[in-house]
Amino acid sequence: MARSGKVSVIGAGFYGSTTAMRLAEYDIFDTVVLTDVIEGKPEGLALDLNQSRWVEGFETTVVGQTTGPNGEGYEAIAGSEIVVITAGLPRRPRRSRMDLIETNARIMRAVAENIAVHAPEAVVINVANPLDEMTALAQIVTGFPHHRVIGQAGMLDTARFTHFVAEKLGVPVASVTTLTLGSHGDTMVPVASACAVDGKPLSDLLSADEIEELVVRTRNGGAEVVALLKTGSAYYAPSAAAARMAKAVHEDSGAVMPVCAWVDGEYGLTGAYLGVEAELGREGIRRVVETPLTDAEKALLVEAYEAVKTKQADVTDL
Repeated sequence: MARSGKVSVIGAGFYGSTTAMRLAEYDIFDTVVLTDVIEGKPEGLALDLNQSRWVEGFETTVVGQTTGPNGEGYEAIAGSEIVVITAGLPRRPRRSRMDLIETNARIMRAVAENIAVHAPEAVVINVANPLDEMTALAQIVTGFPHHRVIGQAGMLDTARFTHFVAEKLGVPVASVTTLTLGSHGDTMVPVASACAVDGKPLSDLLSADEIEELVVRTRNGGAEVVALLKTGSAYYAPSAAAARMAKAVHEDSGAVMPVCAWVDGEYGLTGAYLGVEAELGREGIRRVVETPLTDAEKALLVEAYEAVKTKQADVTDL
């Protein structure tokens, strides 16, 4: 595919800068814009990334832009077809994603307002935590149609589940199929019935207790990384997930991925952002795909829906 279009990444921390690097190295965009409120940081990172182009063999240009408290600098994202929001505080040890909600809500409001002004046709991919609530707030503030505002969570959680299964069984990750739905938090729903290794059901290879151990580890996957790092949160796997979603949108691929999307009757649920499988294309979410679930898994998905819907109803006041 020839290079075309512009994608912007808001926030030049580890997550944002790594996402920008992955998007540039795909070599499918004309331009990747990286912004941050720390003066000079995005410009410096962009210069560094551009100097890697000859080594890595890509021609996409990376543009860095410092932004100000009154929207200064956001004109750099004008014309973006996709905007990835990574801005916000990362998790710290002994803190949950929900502990970030008030601070990150203030940041999200400012970012979303500027996206609405400067990139009104963009598909927004949010990765700021708490994921489900911040995705809902991004949609409310931008006023964009729900299908153009997506959260990145299920791709990351599914990647973690896949890794844990492969590690447990000593098999290549390419041989493993897993899936997580629900929230990006305590009500995450790893769908064990959809898991297989080389086509064999996971339940044929591991006991129920062993599968449950992997499910619990997946739910706590982010906290495990945070506890080990001590000074920040994960960014290699999360950036890979966000970049892959952006690639699917740009290429209008129709790829089906687990993401945080607005449900409007699917699974009998409506009126909230929830982790589900969805088909991605140029306009964002083409459709939500209803994955077959066991009765127990459906009950857990409903539980997740009820939890996130209640919290999302409160974000308008943040």
